[in-house]
Amino acid sequence: TVNPQDVIDQITTSLVRQGKSDLTAFDATVTGALFDMPAGPVRMAVGAEYREESVSDIPDDQFQRGLIFGTESVSAEASRDITSVFVEFSVPLLENLEVQLAGRYDDYSDFGDTTNPKVGVRWAVTDSFALRGSWAEGFRAPSLAQVGLGPSQESQFFQDTFLCAEQGVTPCPVLDYTIIFSGNPDLEPEESESFNFGFVWQPSGAFSMAVDYWDLTQKNKIDEVPFGFLYQQFCNVQSSTICIRQAPLPGNTLGELSSIAATFINIGEQSVSGVDLELNYTREVGPANVVLGFNYSHLLEFERIELNSSATALISRELTGEYEYPEDRAVFTSSWTIGDWGINTALNYIGSFEDQPDVNFDGVLDYDTNSTRKVDSMVTTNLQLAYHGIKNTTLMLGIDNLLDEEPPFAVGDGDSDLYGYVQSQHDPRGRFIYGKMTYSFE
Repeated sequence: TVNPQDVIDQITTSLVRQGKSDLTAFDATVTGALFDMPAGPVRMAVGAEYREESVSDIPDDQFQRGLIFGTESVSAEASRDITSVFVEFSVPLLENLEVQLAGRYDDYSDFGDTTNPKVGVRWAVTDSFALRGSWAEGFRAPSLAQVGLGPSQESQFFQDTFLCAEQGVTPCPVLDYTIIFSGNPDLEPEESESFNFGFVWQPSGAFSMAVDYWDLTQKNKIDEVPFGFLYQQFCNVQSSTICIRQAPLPGNTLGELSSIAATFINIGEQSVSGVDLELNYTREVGPANVVLGFNYSHLLEFERIELNSSATALISRELTGEYEYPEDRAVFTSSWTIGDWGINTALNYIGSFEDQPDVNFDGVLDYDTNSTRKVDSMVTTNLQLAYHGIKNTTLMLGIDNLLDEEPPFAVGDGDSDLYGYVQSQHDPRGRFIYGKMTYSFE
């Protein structure tokens, strides 16, 4: 049967969402040689920056008055100004040994200031072989959305086991519930420490190879309060202000679940390490100049320390090869130039990884105790044709995903990935054809 038009009109409405983001920035940089040393000049770069940021996102009034529910809506209101200065030195200690020293100071109006140093070294052991390494500290300020997000709706699939137990319902159904999510103005910045070392080998002008090991540790990671903790701690009573329930049916002490309030917190840390390989080869093939490139990245270890679902203790989880974290990625590129024409190709590879980080969709991550199906690897091909025969102008015709590959199927995480593929890793768009023209003013 089809509902009559007057019934459809009564449940149909128009929505207006007002979103605005402003960014004003001023920056200045000065570079040059300071003085000479026996091995060469000491060079310096110094700069300053000032930024003002603000964001405002106001959902329709019908959302705010609670007339519409069950659909995600977002609200946010926050602003800040940032003052930054940095300085960097390049010091040639020997003819084949260079040291880089750098520092950056940032002052945020909403959480304070921070100073972060960096040290880098490059040692040319021979004319064709060089060792390099660096150490640095860094930070990431909480975003304006994480600080100023107003009461906003998002969806979460899980089982209301407390209500099912009271009503004797088995099996307990997995339903879509509403999370009322808000920002946290008391968040602190994330802090990081990183180092890497490796080598570059260039035995000839046609071939070069670089191998680097890298390691990154982040502390004070900003994340959502564990959903399983919120449910277990606050959803077993009718009077909770975190877990909102409707009036219970006669004979019951719990009503249907309406919403759960959640926010962001600084919690745990994570350590990531891996190896990168880069190969480049150039040669003439008849009238064409050919450049081949290969970049490969292997994730060695990805460990995250976070609260368990009951928020009673810290636990360590290994993410390597788990949901959204493939161990291997690679890109193979080729560039053919013949006169004014150029042909560029790229093969992009994303390795496989496990599916379903929450096997039973109860809001508690269990990928570290369960093995699930694999999300297949994916290879896409991009092709680009360029013409440089017009003065100051480049014409370009390109095709992304030339073979029209579909993203590999994924059951998903029961939350944001419900569309049969992993949004953070794979693009659902098929073959995409585009044209582009670039003109340079002299």
